[in-house]
Amino acid sequence: MVAPFDVPLERLRTRTSEKWRHHPPDVLPLFVAEMDVVPPEPVLRAVQDAMTSGDTGYEGDRGYAEAFAQFAEDRWGWAVDPATARLVPDVMQGIAHVLRLLTEPGDAVVITPPVYPPFRTFAEHAGRRIVTAPLGATGRLDLETLDRAFGQAKAGGHRAVLLLCQPHNPTGVVHTADELAALGELAADWRVRVVADEIHAALVPPRPDGTRPVVTPTTTVIPDAIALHSGAKTFHLAGLKAAVAVPGPAAPELALLPQLASDGVSHVASIAHQAGFRHGGPWLDGLLDALAGNIDLVGRLLAERLPAVRWTPPEATYLAWLDFRASGVPAGVATADFLLDKARVALVDGHAFGAEGDGFARLNLAASRPLLDEAIARIAAALP
Repeated sequence: MVAPFDVPLERLRTRTSEKWRHHPPDVLPLFVAEMDVVPPEPVLRAVQDAMTSGDTGYEGDRGYAEAFAQFAEDRWGWAVDPATARLVPDVMQGIAHVLRLLTEPGDAVVITPPVYPPFRTFAEHAGRRIVTAPLGATGRLDLETLDRAFGQAKAGGHRAVLLLCQPHNPTGVVHTADELAALGELAADWRVRVVADEIHAALVPPRPDGTRPVVTPTTTVIPDAIALHSGAKTFHLAGLKAAVAVPGPAAPELALLPQLASDGVSHVASIAHQAGFRHGGPWLDGLLDALAGNIDLVGRLLAERLPAVRWTPPEATYLAWLDFRASGVPAGVATADFLLDKARVALVDGHAFGAEGDGFARLNLAASRPLLDEAIARIAAALP
């Protein structure tokens, strides 16, 4: 088995996913949130067994929720009742279904930019209006800003939902238990419901001192919240779509989710995710150690070659949020466009995450160290 992030570049270029086909071969792709790894061996065996035995029908049992519940207990000490969870095709489709449960067209969805772009696009497609509550200067939740946003969202008697990233994409911030408690109290005062995308919750690499930030599941602090989870990011299974919605103890609405919300779950994807949740722990721990090494590497390369590019190493996720505002990127040019044109490195432009991201770009850290080294070298050579 190839170690995490050691898949040779020539082998990676045989992949046909968006990451490796969207740009020409001379571009280093560090944009799409796919990892340059091979999934855990138990996942490979489970999928192969399913295919060879013909277990390729419709999803039909509670195996996914039960496997996730065990994983949640092992990783976070979180007691999930599988009987209350509901399968959904993926996290964002699950969020769309939950929004339909909690709001009506014309109601508000509060987002905290810079934030994962589909939060806005999925909510708008569902006919909900967007209210923004930008993160504070340190990249953390700002209660005063949220208070104003909740008031705007509830104006006219409308219902409202806050879409929360826990951990946050693109900044890699892990919201603390105290921050979540304060958020929950404010949301309760305004009668705003919290829906949390926790897809990166297991991707918490060790710090240099060996400790890890503590990820607090949102529903353990905000009882009427609903959280969405999936093995897609954790075990490199984005192309095998499946996810689970988990209600807090005071969120009975999830029981009303229609069966059609679960009908799009792929049975083979469910088998793959279950194998990851049940047997992928040792592989995940190795991956997180390797990710910590990549974070350290990128930090050193930025300090040596791109001192004008500022960043805060992520507490979680495998994403780096890079501030190019003082780096010499020409005014009026999108950062990612400049880097693609001049350095042949593909990142996600910060503006995609909201106007608050102007001058930033998101880099995928889940790549081989030689590729990261070359990407930083190319960027350094392209900047003034």
